[in-house]
Order: sequence, then C-alpha cells, then structure tokens
Amino acid sequence: MFWLWAYRWRATLMAIGVGVLAALMRLTTLGSPTTLVFDEVFYARGAYSLVSQGYEGDWTGEDQLFASGDYSGLQTKGDYVVHPMVGKLLIAAGIKAFGPTPFGWRISAAVFGIATVVLVALIARSLLGSTLWGGVAGLLLAVDGLHITMSRTALLDGFLAFFVVAGFGLLVLDRARFRRRLAAAMASAGPDGARGGGPVVGVRWWRLLAIVAFALAASTKWSGLYFAAVFLVLSVVWDMVDRRAAGIEGWLVGSAVRAVPTFLATIVLIPTVYVATWWNWFVTDGSYARQWAEKHPGEGVTWLPESLRSLVDYHRQMWDFHTHLTSPHSYESHPNGWILQVRPTAFYFEDVPDIAGDERWVSAITSLGNPLIWWAGFAALLFAVWRLLIHRDTMGLVLSLGILAGWLPWVPYAHRTIFTFYAVAFVPFVVMLVAWALQRIAQPDGPRTWSRGGWIAVGVFIGVVLIVSGYYLPLWRGDPIPYDLWRLHMWLPTWI
Repeated sequence: MFWLWAYRWRATLMAIGVGVLAALMRLTTLGSPTTLVFDEVFYARGAYSLVSQGYEGDWTGEDQLFASGDYSGLQTKGDYVVHPMVGKLLIAAGIKAFGPTPFGWRISAAVFGIATVVLVALIARSLLGSTLWGGVAGLLLAVDGLHITMSRTALLDGFLAFFVVAGFGLLVLDRARFRRRLAAAMASAGPDGARGGGPVVGVRWWRLLAIVAFALAASTKWSGLYFAAVFLVLSVVWDMVDRRAAGIEGWLVGSAVRAVPTFLATIVLIPTVYVATWWNWFVTDGSYARQWAEKHPGEGVTWLPESLRSLVDYHRQMWDFHTHLTSPHSYESHPNGWILQVRPTAFYFEDVPDIAGDERWVSAITSLGNPLIWWAGFAALLFAVWRLLIHRDTMGLVLSLGILAGWLPWVPYAHRTIFTFYAVAFVPFVVMLVAWALQRIAQPDGPRTWSRGGWIAVGVFIGVVLIVSGYYLPLWRGDPIPYDLWRLHMWLPTWI
C-alpha cells in the first residue's frame, strides 16, 4: 500500500527530496561569513537603502562598516546604479523580514535558488518523460557549486536564473496545453479542421505568463532579454512542429500568423513590466537622475513625459557604463572558458585566526561549479550535436539553446570586465542537458529498456559527482580549512 501511494505521489516526493537537499546546501551557515562578500558591497547596501529611504542612496566610508551595523555612510544623494531593480528589491525584502544581517540580505537569494532547483526537476521530468531523470537534473543542480555559491550570496544573477527557468517552464506548460487543445479542436472540427492553417485554440495564458517571467528576468539584468528572444522563438517553432504533426495544411503560414499576437504581447508586456519595476524610482525625488529632465529642458526624448525622459537618459548612461567597462580585474574571465569553469571567481578569502597549532587556516568562497558536472555539460553539448545529426533527436538541441542563450551573447563583449559566475544563468540548462545525456546512455533504446553497462556508468558518475560536491562544499560555504587543503582543491592553475 505504501509503495502504491509513493508511486502515485512520486513527482511530489521527488520535488520535495531535491528541494530539501537544495535547502540544506544553501541555508546552513547562511549568515557566515559576517562580512560583505564580493559585490554584496553594492547590492546588500543598496537593498538596505531601498528599505530605509525608498531609493538607492550613495555610500561613504569603509565598505565593511555596513556589515558591522554602522549605517552612517548612507547619504541622501542618489547612487548611480547600473542594473535594474527587481533583484535588489528582492534582496530588500529579505532585509525587511530579517533585518540588515548577513542572513537577512542573503535569504532571498537562497529561497529563489531552492525554488530554481525544484523547477528544474519538474521541467526536466516533463521534457524527459521520467520522474527519475527529473530527479537527476534536480539533484545535479542542488549540488552544483556555482549555483550553491550564487544562492548564498546577495548578487543578482541567481534571481535572473530563477526567472529564466520560470519563463522556460511556463512555455513547456503552454506547449502541453496547446497540444491538448489542438487535438480536441481537430477532433471536433473533423476533416475541415486541417484547412486554413488549422483551428484557433484560444488565448495562450501560459505563454503570456512566460513573457511576464522573461520581463522580470530582464528587469533583474538586461541579459534576460537574450533568453526571452531565444525561447519565445522556440515556442513558435514548437507550434509549427505540432501543427505539422497534426496534419494541418498551411501549418507554416498558419503558425506564423498566429504568432503575431505573441509578438505584440511581447513588445507591450516586457517594456510595461520593466518600467513598472522602477516604481520606487518614480515616486522618490532622491533617486539618481530622477530630476534630469527638469535640469535639461529640450534634451533627450522630448516627446516623453519628464519622468520617462529622465529614465531613458539614465538608461543611456547605464548602457555607456556596461559597454565601456574595461577596468582590469584579477578574476575576469573570457566566455570561452565558462563552460569548462577555467577561471572561477574568488568571492572571499581570509586567514582564520585563533586556530590551534601552527598550521595556517583560511576561509574561502569560490564560485566554482562542480567540475564533473560542467565538464560533462561540455561533453553533452557535443553529444547533442551527434544525436541530432544521427538520430534526429531534438531534445538535446532544445536544452542546448538555454546554454547558448546565456553564453554566446557575451563573446562579443569579451573585452569587457566579465566573470565566470554569469554562467549561473544557464547552469539549469547544463544540468538538464547532462540529465538528458545520462538518460540516453542508460536507456539507449527507449524509456522501457535499460543498458546494464550504461546504468552502471551513470550510477558511478552520479556517485562521484556527489563525492566531489562534498569535497568542495567548504569552498562554497566559506568553512575554515587548512591552507594546504585549500591548495589541494585548486586542480587547475587558473583556479588560484
């Protein structure tokens, strides 16, 4: 009886299982270290300013005074920030709930990170048609070091990853619903249903919600727009494939025509949601550049209201910053090395005093993905190409699109100061692609067959991944370890 119940609720139990594991990895010792880690100096202090005065004020004095509870450096002058609002508002929500403590400014990132793991497991379950392989994808993300580190740090990229995954998941739901409604419409219409591009299946509510999710991604970091473009085009291609499979005449033109409402909704919803997320900037006089239009009459986009004209010019300044940021940084990295984790970012490194003995101890946080997962991800990309060419297997291509959307757009900006941790936006697709490849290895002839050698290889791989994650966990949480042990974790010279 228990096994029958467990089988019936297997998807729920799987989601709970990977969620609990993700929570253990992300919530334990979340308040450590007690100092601002890497770019938390911008986002945690900015979020506190949002809570205390409604906008992001400039700061003076030593950066770490904030972590010690000294907020006297906050000024009423608006701070020149160069990213949209959503991620910082979410960090502010954590501070509002738990106070301006390390736990308070990191809890939102942790919660959204845990939610991302659960979403990935459920999406992979749907795409791969298996609760087991959905669980494998969730497990891999739950124990990946890059995602763990970004879920334990008050930066923006983890929120970006959540909204991208949510948008993709909503498009997966939209396709499933579209297929059901298309089949029902075709059955009720009879032979005439295949004519004229096929039947109209009503409002695509899941797709509209996906557009909103992508808008929130872009409202966290502008790079969310790349994912929106790739996945919304993919959704239209899915429509074409499904209409053709249903035997609809003129499926190509019919799908293109029916994509027009989606295009119109996109160009309306994304700007609308984006501008709405700047509400605190509009309602506060102290925000940076809020009064620009009043001080520069006749300049900028003159046909807009003053508030929007100020916002547009502010974004021009932000664009100039991002396109000309070339300040040297010891941990900047070329996008070519991201998928192999060639140059991870050191977020934190301090000697730990008061440890018994003469041995040197350190506390370090390195945004390094589990090397085996990422190296397998690169191999899975090549495997996806092979499967597409030889077996016409398109699932690997679909998941690869999520990687390419978050990776390739950065290549033209390799001259800029950019970092490997940006790859957290596409690590959900890396683990789903790896889970897909493992499924193909363990079940090469279909879902009801198993390869004994393949299953053993997959089991060994997952076991070694878990061992490696346990080995690197101190470097993802900042646990004190001997310096010599830290050196043993540096497998590549570029990691130091």
